[in-house]
Order: sequence, then C-alpha cells, then structure tokens
Amino acid sequence: MSQSVQIKNALISVYYKDNLEPIIHELNRLGVNIYSTGGTETFIRDLGVDVIAVEDLTSYPSILGGRVKTLHPKVFGGILSRRGLDSDAQQLEQYAIPEIDLVIVDLYPFEETVNSGAGQEDIIEKIDIGGISLIRAAAKNFKDVVIVASKNDYGILEDILKSQHGATTIDQRRTFAQKAFNISSNYDTHIFQYFDQTEPMPVFKQSIQTSQTLRYGENPHQKGTFYGNLDAMFTKLNGKELSYNNLVDVDAAVALIDEFTEPTFAILKHTNACGIASRLHTKEAWLDALACDPVSAFGGVLIANAEICEATALEIDKIFYEVLIAPAYTDDALKVLTAKKNRIVLIRNRVELPNKQFKTLLNGVIEQDKDLVVEGPAEMKSVTEKSATTEELKDMYFANKVVKHTKSNTIVFAKNSQLMASGVGQTSRVDSLKQAIIKAESFGFDLKGAVMASDAFFPFPDCVEIAADAGITAVLQPGGSIKDQDSINMCNQKGIAMVTTGMRHFKH
Repeated sequence: MSQSVQIKNALISVYYKDNLEPIIHELNRLGVNIYSTGGTETFIRDLGVDVIAVEDLTSYPSILGGRVKTLHPKVFGGILSRRGLDSDAQQLEQYAIPEIDLVIVDLYPFEETVNSGAGQEDIIEKIDIGGISLIRAAAKNFKDVVIVASKNDYGILEDILKSQHGATTIDQRRTFAQKAFNISSNYDTHIFQYFDQTEPMPVFKQSIQTSQTLRYGENPHQKGTFYGNLDAMFTKLNGKELSYNNLVDVDAAVALIDEFTEPTFAILKHTNACGIASRLHTKEAWLDALACDPVSAFGGVLIANAEICEATALEIDKIFYEVLIAPAYTDDALKVLTAKKNRIVLIRNRVELPNKQFKTLLNGVIEQDKDLVVEGPAEMKSVTEKSATTEELKDMYFANKVVKHTKSNTIVFAKNSQLMASGVGQTSRVDSLKQAIIKAESFGFDLKGAVMASDAFFPFPDCVEIAADAGITAVLQPGGSIKDQDSINMCNQKGIAMVTTGMRHFKH
C-alpha cells in the first residue's frame, strides 16, 4: 500500500469557487498539471495559471448542454488506476491516460434548489451525475488519490500542500475519502426524499451534515451528540452550552408554546409543563405561570412567545432556571438576565420545523407524523344535560393544549387561561387525578369553577365523580369508551358539563 503520494496531476471542476484561488496558485507553484472544465477552467485561466481542458484530454467536447463533460475513460481511468498494479500501468500507457492524484469536485446545490421553491425542471437539473461519479471514484481509490469534495476543506488542503510540498499521507487521504462518502450519501438521501414525497416507500433515510458534541447524554456516563443546526434555531445570548437534557426540554417547550397566540409563559420540567398562563402582558403571564408550582419551577426551562421587558426579567431573576427562551428581549431586560453567567438565555429564531418525528427502538426506528391537531370549542361536542359556558369552553381549549403536550396518563386543571395543576405520567388515570388535586390544594388553588381535561377517555365514572367533588364544573375528554355513558351519567348526577372531542392525545 502506498503511504505517501506526490500530487503530479489534478482535476478541478467545482460549483463553488470560494477560497479556491490560493489552492490554484499553490498547485501551480508545485508544478502540478491541472485539468478542468467549463466555468472552473475559465476561473483558473483568469488567474494566469495554465490549465488543460478536459476535452483536450478526452478528444471529446462537453455535450448535452454540459450534462456530459467528464464521463470518459481517460478521466476515470486516471483516477481509478491502481498505482502498484503493472497491468493498470500498462493500460494507462497504452491509452495515454495520466494518473490523476488530486480531484477537487463538489456537487450541484440540489438541496438548496429544492428549498428555494424552484420548479421540477430546475431541481432535476441539479441532480449531479459527473460530480458524484468523480467523488465516488476518487474516494474509492483513496490509497492513491486525494478527493476534496467540499469548499469547507479547501483550507485543510492548502495547508497540506504548503507544509508537505504536494505530498499526502494515507491517513489524510482516508480522512478526505470519509468526508467525500459522507457528502455523497447525504446528497443521495436528499434526492430520494424529494422523489419520496408523493407515495413514501417503506424506507427510512435521514442525513444531517452538522452536529455538535454535548457535555454528555442523559446521564454523565452516556455520550451525547446533537445532529442539526442549533445556531439557525436559536441565538444564544448568555450561559453555558445546552446539554442533552436541556435540548429535550427545550424541544418540548417549543412544541407547547407554539399552540398559543396570545402572550403566554410556560415553565417546563422534564418535558412537562409545571406552569403556564396566558395574559395580556408577559409579566402577568410569568407570575401566574410560576404560581402554579413554584417548587417544580426551580431549575426549569422557561419559554415565552412575546418580548421580555425589564419588569418581567426582574421577576424571572428571582428564581434559578436552566434555560430561558423568548423571541426578543429589551436591552434593559438583557442586563438583568445576563448578569449570571451560567444561565442560558436564547432568542428563538423562526425556523420551519419537520412534521415527522422518529426515534430508535429495539433493533430499528419508529416514525410518525407529529400531533399537529388540537380541538377548540367548535370541535367540542356537549354530551351532558348541562352545557359548558363560553368561559369554560375557552378554559377547556387552553387545558386541551396543555394535555396534548403532557405525558400520559395525564389530567389537567385550568381556570382563567392558567394551569392550576396536572397529574402527569401515572399508570392509572385516577392516580393522575388525585395527584393533580393534591398539587392544586398544596399551592392554594380553589378548584371550584375550574375545568378538567384528559388525554384519553374515562373507562369508569370514578374520575368524574372525584373531580366534581373537588369543584370541577366542566370536563373535556376524547370519548370513545364503550362505557362513556357511565361518566356522562355521573356528570349529570353531579350537575357538571362534559364535552367530547373525538381526538385522543396520548404522549409517551
């Protein structure tokens, strides 16, 4: 196996020419023969550097509007030839094929073209054929060839050319090949996903090019990595880096707050809301959200959907929190919020979020559509003798949004667009209800006149009976149990209202 290879001949054909000029000059200084095509060839000539047109090597012009330029044995033979194999060397000599030791090629911007909203014809033309073939060929033959498939690696190549005088090591070539195959597989994944939009095939493919290593995973003995572009999603104004657990909570916080249009503040702990309120002003929303469970709020993730002013910031600053997220902050608010260096303060930027979610499970992956539905008053069917009031319908809509984003089994109490208490993640719905009642009473809430929402139907009337005795006056549930009538009868007996939505919101 060849360990060190001197670059004698290079093929350069790129879409992005940013920072390419220093490499061209360095190759020229080293006496490397440069082969090129089209716009790259013109770019090199304009730098005053000699370049050999690929069509002069192949004796064949670029045809079909540029669709076929480099697809020729004299190009691919020079890339794929095995330097230590006599038969390959003899064929190169027989057909006058130069050994190509360096390939600098990138790909047409397919993903960017799709995201721009371009038409199908433009998108199809951005499916690279020659480029992807050159990348694969050079990466396959990394024992003898350097492949640079991204402008992000131009600086690395320039340093190697300068420090090693045009020679590369096997480890360097293998690293470049690894990056090249990553680029090619990512490219093919996005092409597949474009064609998979109408009738999805039973195939799971994902490819994300950006990542960051987290301090650790869910626990210190677990490694953690985030794949994606957090800088696009958030602008960090203060604090340490987000941890694995922070990110899980932040994801839940973003999903919850997006249900609300009026000024709303939510406090989350372990992905569940321990406080949320909608008010005319952000400060009042914060104070009423905190009142729900000020104990659990300690060390939580806080999120608002409106600008945070200094008065709100002064109130927030009274407790310890991990992360604070808002679309904007006043300058005076930031002075308060950034005084403590470890507290993470984020501006949320508007980024389109995926409508699918997936996770590893057993020896595979499960995927589903996100739960993007929440039923409002128009979808609430009255099933009891007593009908819910307009205010109760409004509060049940509020509670239904919270239920949707709370771990099953869950029960949520709400009044005046404020979470009063919730029972979260219990194995019995009755246990969730009892938990919610205890929490509401412990923080001084009077449940008289409050509403109750459940993520699933009541198979027995016990929950309704207990809730009514605690002061609840209206109940929302999906319905669908063969014993629905038992719960309806209990509501009628207790003189409270019940609505069904026909939509379950389990969250595991």
